[in-house]
Amino acid sequence: MFPLPMFTPEQVARVCENLEETGDIERLGRFLWSLPAAVPGSAGEALNRHESVMRARALVAFHTGNFEALYQILQNHRFTRESHAKLQDLWLDAHYREAERLRGRPLGPVEKYRIRKKFPLPRTIWDGEQKTHCFKERTRSLLREWYLQDPYPNPSRKRHLAQATGLTPTQVGNWFKNRRQRDRAASAKNRLQQDPSLLPSGSSPECSSEGHHHHHHHLSSSPRRGPGSPPASDCSSGTGPRGTRASSPDISVSSDSEFEP
Repeated sequence: MFPLPMFTPEQVARVCENLEETGDIERLGRFLWSLPAAVPGSAGEALNRHESVMRARALVAFHTGNFEALYQILQNHRFTRESHAKLQDLWLDAHYREAERLRGRPLGPVEKYRIRKKFPLPRTIWDGEQKTHCFKERTRSLLREWYLQDPYPNPSRKRHLAQATGLTPTQVGNWFKNRRQRDRAASAKNRLQQDPSLLPSGSSPECSSEGHHHHHHHLSSSPRRGPGSPPASDCSSGTGPRGTRASSPDISVSSDSEFEP
């Protein structure tokens, strides 16, 4: 064990940040283990006031499967908004894994949705704003406004909208693509209902409508994940949370896609 005088709390926090950034969770775990115990009134307790240290403890707890310790950390320490997205993913993924271990199989989108409802994000890692389809409602409203102005944004506009919403240009592009698909499907269905003569001979409007709906469902349920998602998410929440999510981040009842319009 390294005695604390070798490192100031600020230096410990910097080491935790560097190891977290490199993704070396095993080394990060060893470093945390070497620190003094956080006994009330001790120098080790002072480390728990540093967000970088507590975020590192949460990461190690997740990767070692110690989910109870993870939940305790996330529920009892208030984190700043910069840490929210990563810690929300840990909270949801831990609950997903526990449920999958219990069921002995992967969860489907509806099951993940139920998990998110059963175990809502604690306010310590959530700003309290309701999320839908892994995107916050504020983000969805802005996307809709831009879509009405220009359904085919150029790369420059995508980057601008990504900065305004906190998404990636890829997430923005996927949202617009999926929204256009939905609108085309709805428009085609309306045309068939208004003019049955457009139907192939021997078909009825009901059959055509049902077939078209099935085709659209196939399109909207195909995998659509952005980089690092839930990004999803805005979950996928996701969600699932949620890209990822999704997911993102809250997340669609029928899909974990974070790109659902």
